[in-house]
Amino acid sequence: MINMLNPNLFKNIGVPLYLLIYLIFPYSAITQTLKADFIRNLENSLNTRDLEFIKKNFKSDENLNIQKQFSKITNDFPDSEWIIKELKSNIPNKNILRIRVLGKKIVNGEIYLLESNFDYLFSNLNGKIDEGIIRNLFTTIRNDENKIDISFKIPNKVLTGSKYDIDIILNKPLEEVIISGAIKSHQVNSFFEQEILLEPLVSGGIFKTTRAPSKPGIQIWSGIIAHPKGMISFTKSVNIVDEM
Repeated sequence: MINMLNPNLFKNIGVPLYLLIYLIFPYSAITQTLKADFIRNLENSLNTRDLEFIKKNFKSDENLNIQKQFSKITNDFPDSEWIIKELKSNIPNKNILRIRVLGKKIVNGEIYLLESNFDYLFSNLNGKIDEGIIRNLFTTIRNDENKIDISFKIPNKVLTGSKYDIDIILNKPLEEVIISGAIKSHQVNSFFEQEILLEPLVSGGIFKTTRAPSKPGIQIWSGIIAHPKGMISFTKSVNIVDEM
């Protein structure tokens, strides 16, 4: 599920920002065979903080990890709400859930809003969830009351070894206002306590051309924009594939 971003770090952009990534724990799972009432039971389990349903439907070696990760998000965003729906899957032996997580937290009088959307692919093995993986993750945490007009243009999927563009665009001219920001890539299993140092952005956003890894997998991009109206942190996953 999601690891912790400390909103207090937004208060001083001169201090290195330790951005912990929300909603990525590949090879975990949260479901069994999709019965008619499954999604409702799963949502209720997450939203009422009663993990008994999840414990019964996860493989035993996943339970502790799931509880640990779920505890982190509920500690950081106690009122977080989970919204889940099933998608039609064209991948053999895979089910897909589309999951949205919303949360709000007040720190020193400022409201921080969490929004995360991702697809969850998984298999069912002997009535237990197996081979779960996150796809198309996009998470933001912001304290600007959605006043900053910003566009995120990061692809969901690219070919191995190919070049691709990452554009974080502030859509309204800033005139003499100076903003700060940064972006950094992570490997799937090495994104804890990553340091992101903010730098002045003179081009009205973050514009980067990068090259995909040479092997299939998942690449994670995390960053932050500091603006006079507030700050926005973001996390986006890119699926690296060897054929489109």
